[in-house]
Amino acid sequence: MSRPTGRVLTLLELLQSGGVRTVAELAERLGVDGRTVRRYVQQLVDLDLPVETVRGRYGGYRLAPGYRLPPLMLSDDEALAVLLGLVAGRRAGLMTTTDTASETAAAKIRRVLPKRLAGRLDTLLGSLAFTALPSASAAPDAEVLLTLADAVRHRRPVSIRYTDRDGRRSERPLHAYGIVAHAGRWYVTGTDPGIGEDRTFRLDRIAGVRALPGSFEAPAGLDPAQRVLSGFATAAYRYEVTVRIHGTVEQIRARLPAAVAALEQPAPEGGADPAAERWHRVELRAEALDWLPPLLASLDRPFVIERPEELRTLVLAFADRLSSHARQT
Repeated sequence: MSRPTGRVLTLLELLQSGGVRTVAELAERLGVDGRTVRRYVQQLVDLDLPVETVRGRYGGYRLAPGYRLPPLMLSDDEALAVLLGLVAGRRAGLMTTTDTASETAAAKIRRVLPKRLAGRLDTLLGSLAFTALPSASAAPDAEVLLTLADAVRHRRPVSIRYTDRDGRRSERPLHAYGIVAHAGRWYVTGTDPGIGEDRTFRLDRIAGVRALPGSFEAPAGLDPAQRVLSGFATAAYRYEVTVRIHGTVEQIRARLPAAVAALEQPAPEGGADPAAERWHRVELRAEALDWLPPLLASLDRPFVIERPEELRTLVLAFADRLSSHARQT
């Protein structure tokens, strides 16, 4: 825990003990000057704690009469759930840049666990493995995250300072519709009112957010998560790929999820079962094509490549290699 944060918590403990505490007394107990004490008090007020200022010769600060922070009581199962959530969130990249916050929270809970339960938890964490670790650069700033969340909830326009993948910096207005966590990254999706176009931004590339006057209305029936996934499938890349695949939507989506490809679903003819196998046009964008031949083969469904020609060549070469390997004894 950082020293300023520790002093603020010590200040809260002193105020909770009752009575009026003078600035001089608090400054001496905390080892700071009077101006710093007033700043710490303001931090408590900002957290909605009822710190009262008492005027006069014997004035100072006190908590509102009758107020005390309630104790946090967790059962064994609840404590385990919180700790595992902190560990999994950090490993999945779903924590903010204040990594120490999750670490100190976990440490506080572990300190009060019974030895038997703490030992079982250590055994679990020691045997738990994750397939991948998140990139440190993917963690968003906590203040950015909370400010955007407030803008989403109250439909308030904001201005964001953003750096795109090419390193270009800009400041732009945004009507934020929702925040989405996907594959270890955080995203905000909304509309740029200046140009009237939909936009999705990575939160770790947002350096700052400030509220703008006014309000806006979000589109009815909007699904922010689906919007982000659809944006991935239609983003600009080197290759534009179109393939027609014969099968059910479920069969195709098993290998080509919404984050990878856009799927055209034709209306069933007559009284045909909408879940039956039929031809579907699949479109996706890619920087490279070498991963597509084995993926298409894993579908085990008939398919026709409409574009690009390079993909057809790669699929034929992949088929020749498989055939060659199969003939080997």
